Amino acid sequence: MTLLITVLPSLALVFYFVKSDKFKEPNRFIIITFLFGILINIPAGFLNDLIDKNFATGERFNDALLTGFFAGGPVEELLKFLVLYFYILKEKAFNEPMDGLVYGILASLGFATYENYNYVFIYAGIWEVIPMDLAIGRSYSAIPLHGLCGAIMGFYFGQYAFSANKKYLGLAIIVPIIFHGSYNFMCSYNWYYALSIVAIGFIFALLLHRNLKLLQKEKNKEHEDKKI
Repeated sequence: MTLLITVLPSLALVFYFVKSDKFKEPNRFIIITFLFGILINIPAGFLNDLIDKNFATGERFNDALLTGFFAGGPVEELLKFLVLYFYILKEKAFNEPMDGLVYGILASLGFATYENYNYVFIYAGIWEVIPMDLAIGRSYSAIPLHGLCGAIMGFYFGQYAFSANKKYLGLAIIVPIIFHGSYNFMCSYNWYYALSIVAIGFIFALLLHRNLKLLQKEKNKEHEDKKI
């Protein structure tokens, strides 16, 4: 049951966003992007540990700032971005703005799935917390956080890909880092403030997703009109 609670939230979000895409993506790209998300846990863990060992002081504010805006947030979001930029951008399957959001979700939740497994089955023992409690807590905090960051990154990445406007490239990196970093920072101070950041970000991500669905609907209508 603990394993189910650990992986199910990520897979449920993946299923929802992939199925909501009116123009379905090839299974091969769905699987590979998700696997890339899992694999970037390796450099993320190395870089986060390196930053922590060299710059953590044990002082609450300093370490919260470090985890939020130097390690953690920036490291993980930049690695997810690299998956989109170096793998997805060049593929023919990436042919409309919604694809950016879908692949952003896949990379992000691939990362979150393995990270969650590590937290629940490895770090829970080190921290002396009940694995099931940790899995449940992260199911409504860290998992949706990664999901919303992936959706926002993917949205702006899609805007960049089909407009060539580099401001969207910057937003694809900066906005997820702000949400992720703010969440990490607030986790050191107030759990409810951290959850508020997740809630605001998730609503924002859903609104962006809704805009892309409306765009797909218009595109589909134009396609049907041409058939008549």
